Amino acid sequence: MADVAKHVVYTGRVQGVGFRFTAQRIALRYELAGYVKNLPTSQVEMFVQGHLDDVVDCLGDISESFAAYIRDTKINEVPANPSYTQFTIAF
Repeated sequence: MADVAKHVVYTGRVQGVGFRFTAQRIALRYELAGYVKNLPTSQVEMFVQGHLDDVVDCLGDISESFAAYIRDTKINEVPANPSYTQFTIAF
């Protein structure tokens, strides 16, 4: 079971810039589980779970990697979902 889970919505120029693939690569580096996907609103949604320090570091790395593209980030703590065992790109 994961220590913490976060639901994140990124706003800005976050589609068409490799955001999902980079977010997945970063999340996998921290051995986190969840998904990232484009929303029809031109935002990107992410559900990420794992150890607290790893989730915080992952979100920090994503924010740093896309600082020029992210205009706003909304992060909410949510219940962990044990059905996620890896981090994927959802479509």
